[in-house]
Amino acid sequence: MPQASPRGTYLQVAGSLREQIKAGEIAERLPSKADLRRIHGVGASTIDRALAVLKAEGLIESVRGAANYVAGTGDRRPLVEKVTDLLRASGIKPGDAFFTEDELCERFRASRTAVRSAIAKMEGQGLLAGAAPGRRREVRALPDDDRS
Repeated sequence: MPQASPRGTYLQVAGSLREQIKAGEIAERLPSKADLRRIHGVGASTIDRALAVLKAEGLIESVRGAANYVAGTGDRRPLVEKVTDLLRASGIKPGDAFFTEDELCERFRASRTAVRSAIAKMEGQGLLAGAAPGRRREVRALPDDDRS
């Protein structure tokens, strides 16, 4: 991205993202900060300032530990809720093998750390049995269907 001045670079990045959102090129989830740095050839602080401008305008929303989204789009529930809903809807029964970490990372476009945290919470709730080395996790119980 051409840089007229270092101070205005973040405004150029914000403007580029704003146009992509308005054109529908970014419809829900924004690229990761690392991808934005690479795409625009700028540093982390420039991306942070550009995203802050778009947040102040109400154009995007941040989900802590997840991503930035175009305002009013996407599922902002915690990952553990999404994975629990997947368990409810999947037809899996107690004793069946649960999804792998890789499958959950791909399905929810989440980091391995976030997936492991969600799995740990589900294990703590008694829904999943911990995996032995070389084996898949097993469904221990199904969640109650008390979604609020």
